[in-house]
Amino acid sequence: MLWIINTYTLTLAAFLLPLGALGDRLGRKPVFNIGLIIFGVANVAAAATPVMEVMLAARLLSGIGAAMIMPVTLSVITSSFPDKERSKAIGMWTAVAGGGGLLGMYLSALLVDVTSWRWLFALPIVLTIAALLIGARAIANSREHAPGRFDALGTLTSIVATVGVTFALHEAPSLGWTDPIVLIPLIAAVLATIAFITWELRTPFPLLDIRYFRTRGLSSGTTLLLVLFGVQGGVSLVLYPFFQVVLGWSGLLSTLGLMPMALLMMFASGLAPHVAARLGVRACMVTGLTIATTGLALMAGLVSAEGGYLSVLPGLTAMGLGAGLAMTPSTEAITSSLPREQQGVASALNDLTRELGAALGIALLGGLLVAGYQNAIASRLTGVPEDLAATAREGIANANSQNAGTHTEQILTAANEAFVAGWQQAMWVGVAVMTVLLIFILYRGPKNTPTRYVESTEAQSEATTETLTMQHEGQCPESLIRSQ
Repeated sequence: MLWIINTYTLTLAAFLLPLGALGDRLGRKPVFNIGLIIFGVANVAAAATPVMEVMLAARLLSGIGAAMIMPVTLSVITSSFPDKERSKAIGMWTAVAGGGGLLGMYLSALLVDVTSWRWLFALPIVLTIAALLIGARAIANSREHAPGRFDALGTLTSIVATVGVTFALHEAPSLGWTDPIVLIPLIAAVLATIAFITWELRTPFPLLDIRYFRTRGLSSGTTLLLVLFGVQGGVSLVLYPFFQVVLGWSGLLSTLGLMPMALLMMFASGLAPHVAARLGVRACMVTGLTIATTGLALMAGLVSAEGGYLSVLPGLTAMGLGAGLAMTPSTEAITSSLPREQQGVASALNDLTRELGAALGIALLGGLLVAGYQNAIASRLTGVPEDLAATAREGIANANSQNAGTHTEQILTAANEAFVAGWQQAMWVGVAVMTVLLIFILYRGPKNTPTRYVESTEAQSEATTETLTMQHEGQCPESLIRSQ
């Protein structure tokens, strides 16, 4: 069952960068339409599959289709909208990308509750058909001149690196970091990353020119999204067992419990361009991070089994509001840092950062939650038979599912209290990480000129300066020179 999810995630992450670059070269509209067709056919196959092998193949195709679709949706905006309107358009895109996932999860849970799991794939099929019909009329085909050959070696090393690190992050929480199944892909990912960076710095036509990370926009934007989505992934991991096991909610109600965060995130993403226009991009990012960090601290400090949902609601709302304010300017900072002919790559990098951040947050904060739970429950199981205690130590779901007779109440109380202790440990670490990120953005964020054209102007200025520096050092690739 886990591989039904992981196959899609691994494929999506692996192909985002190369397929984003392919959209720049071949034309964004045809790549978008082909991706939609692949995605739609794959979901039809998944809905009708009689065997697991067909399901896994369908999920793999879904990941490839999604990797063709996602970069194009943003690159069409960044390459088509004028500077005046681009921030607002990116704000709308960020709202859908940020909150749409949770809305999709709610609708999926609803479909499973009222029908069967096969209907999970009905919604993607309907949306695919709608996107094809709307896109045929609304999306103009944009294609940029891309000098040189497609970077095949960069593509190969990026795929190996992405698959290796994503696989390791998915498997580490259950197997441990020293397990060969985790360690070997992780080592392969490190070696592939070194090879990718080395090659990208040497080839005249790189898949992703690493030198662009010297600019404030790209370095701060990618770092912010990586950490923020990591924290959000960790929060989601913690919230679902809290809702379902501690509070006894259904899957549908648990997803509904996340809606305040999703809706406020969507609202704030649309509001962010106006805030950035008045206060400046960096001030908007810092404001959003401050609110989100406060929300995380509220979830760490107020949570309790007795307080129920109301004990986490203030933190949820603050997290949603802060994340929305921070994500939109970060996304624009990333896309504005790369030239027009590489907007597909820039958009893919934005998506890949989110995917890797979520996987990283789930692995690290999830590990902290498990460690905190196991440490806290040990002292609370005094007098409980060892077989029952061992089952309870495995996790809160196991503790709540066993029939422990006269020890049931003690085990349930101990498990709930230990889960809250593990929750608090993970959330306070998240607060510390977010605080470090906040300081980094204060010092390394985009220049804080409050103007509607701040990101575009700054990115062009920095890119021009970077070009002159690289030319002086003899390191500037032809693609970067032409972009200026």
